[in-house]
Amino acid sequence: MTTAAGISGPETNAAVLAELEGLCDRVPGLTGALVASGDGLLLVHALPATIEPTGMAALAASQLALSYRLVTTAHGGGFREVVVHGSSGYVVIYAAGWTSLTVLADPEVNVGRLHLESRPAATAIADMLEATKTRPQR
Repeated sequence: MTTAAGISGPETNAAVLAELEGLCDRVPGLTGALVASGDGLLLVHALPATIEPTGMAALAASQLALSYRLVTTAHGGGFREVVVHGSSGYVVIYAAGWTSLTVLADPEVNVGRLHLESRPAATAIADMLEATKTRPQR
């Protein structure tokens, strides 16, 4: 599990990485997580070695954009999350301020537990990253 150089700064990336790792530890069946900007820039990840992080960040941003467009067209509201359920597991993308939290899980994961833990994690990550955006530069 590693961190990518991001625009948020090393201490924030370390805190976000700790949040991702804690999330992976708390949810049985969660196999990885990443945080990316809306345009697909990878900020931090805790993914297995079998998944290329920057490619996954780009795919998550693409799905986020499509899901945002779908929900605003259908209901006029803002995007919160999208669940993709495949035969080999789940990919769930949560809105997290100007970023998104993407989590990967096994097919046997308890989806309710996944949401129960991931939604507050997305909010915490958004708060951490927003605090660095508004912090005065030295």
